Amino acid sequence: MGTNKISGAEAVIRCLLEEGVDLVYGYPGGAIMPVYDELYKFKDQLHHVLVRHEQGATHAAQGFARATGKVGVAIATSGPGATNLVTGIADAQIDSTPMVCITGQVGKHLLGSDAFQETDIIGISTPVTKWNYQITEASEIPEIMAKAFYIAKSGRPGPVLIDITKNAQFDEIEFSYKKCTSIRSYNPKPVLNIDKVKEAAEIINTAKKPFIIFGQGVILSEAEAELKALVEKSGIPAAWTILGLSAMPTDHPLNVGMVGMHGNYGPNVLTNECDVLIALGMRFDDRVTGNLATYAKQAKVIHFEIDPAEVDKNVKTTVAVLADLKESLTALLPLIESNSHEAWHNEFKEKYEIELEAVINDELKPKREGISMGETIEMINKHSKGDAIMVSDVGQHQMFACRYAKFNSTKSNVTSGGLGTMGFALPAAIGAKMGMPNREVVAIIGDGGFQMTIQELGTIFQTKVPVKIVVLNNEFLGMVRQWQQLFFDKRYASTEMINPNFIAIAEGYYIKAKKVTKREDLDAAVAEMMASKESYFLEVMVEKENNVFPMIPTGASVSDIRLS
Repeated sequence: MGTNKISGAEAVIRCLLEEGVDLVYGYPGGAIMPVYDELYKFKDQLHHVLVRHEQGATHAAQGFARATGKVGVAIATSGPGATNLVTGIADAQIDSTPMVCITGQVGKHLLGSDAFQETDIIGISTPVTKWNYQITEASEIPEIMAKAFYIAKSGRPGPVLIDITKNAQFDEIEFSYKKCTSIRSYNPKPVLNIDKVKEAAEIINTAKKPFIIFGQGVILSEAEAELKALVEKSGIPAAWTILGLSAMPTDHPLNVGMVGMHGNYGPNVLTNECDVLIALGMRFDDRVTGNLATYAKQAKVIHFEIDPAEVDKNVKTTVAVLADLKESLTALLPLIESNSHEAWHNEFKEKYEIELEAVINDELKPKREGISMGETIEMINKHSKGDAIMVSDVGQHQMFACRYAKFNSTKSNVTSGGLGTMGFALPAAIGAKMGMPNREVVAIIGDGGFQMTIQELGTIFQTKVPVKIVVLNNEFLGMVRQWQQLFFDKRYASTEMINPNFIAIAEGYYIKAKKVTKREDLDAAVAEMMASKESYFLEVMVEKENNVFPMIPTGASVSDIRLS
């Protein structure tokens, strides 16, 4: 090797180090082996976590990114290694999570020949990446890697996939690295139009019943302080989407709860009674809006958004403020008049009392024999004091966690929103804990989703990462069963789970484990789990056929929310 020359594989590692990466998740294989050989040499500077399945690498990278705000990195080989990343990539795309995935590929001379473990991962991943690129020459590596990190993190974040042929990993280059700060024809942040901000402020100041719905855009743009200042100055009630959860403390007096299919009664019903709806960094997806034909038709809609593609996509806006949210809210704040909207707040309080009586009391303090999911979440709140990161999987337990978890600080709710990926939580909790080692991380998982990535217990055992795992076991695919009960005449087709001995499995991975079947044992078990300095597995046997309410049936109006 020439004195100043390094291999493409080493260049990949040096690019990661230049970008400040010190943690990657992956699984080796033939087409990526040269990169792994370099990882071995650089293991003092770059920590590689061996997952048990490539999907686990993407979800762990997502958990890391969501908890830290940094770019998550996942590495896999060609063919099945690359295709196993696709679910996590699709999840990151719809949830705007910054991630760079690096895959190995067969040599340039073999491309298109159906060589061993050759798959067109560029073609496969194009619809679910923010950008992707196949490197076939070592000389391309520094520039493309720099672009990958810039695109993944800038503007509305998302996943990028870089596919590197084996010859490009072996070939030598003169290495130099320059961080990417702009790309021609790519404008990640629209330029703020101050006239639009003034227009928005005028409408807000004259509103009688203004209502804020905030999404993950607040967290991604680090605009939490601006959101709080806006809400407190204007006195406007604010509700959150599930990915917006934790951008504002859950016990803040102006935080009125969750919107959407299983959201709180007041915020949903009053969406159709407000006169101005202010959407902050959210995209009006169907789980939030229900039937678009009846959604907030009486209201003027002001949409603060970074991605022009989201404006007027689902809900027609009166004013759209296109910009980074931190920037636009900073411009808006001085223009907003102080107000309290007391009578309007009382409407939310009245609706909350109805929900408290009809749903919440029964869920958090059940008189029934079986343990409820809600009271389990409440018990975790008691021992976490609102300071834990909660990583939830997908299903009923996710909705209970989002409805009842308490959070004091931002980036505390990590869940799969848009894609709804079962199996997300266990590996994502690993990434969240490694990214934020000083915070307690609790994974809330159903018995179905747990078995989709159960092998990642091996990653926990090998790395000794001290995550707390709570499986709420109702021996059903609970959310599907709920729909079958309500809309398919209780035909429980393929939703009952005959489960293995989860405790024995956890103990097989040398993880301390406990099973709770009685309410009187729950408090002590959760206390022991939260006090543990090591990973801990807690299985809670919950009611088999408990349902999540309130609920807006698919296609129904937000006003037609069911309390039972």
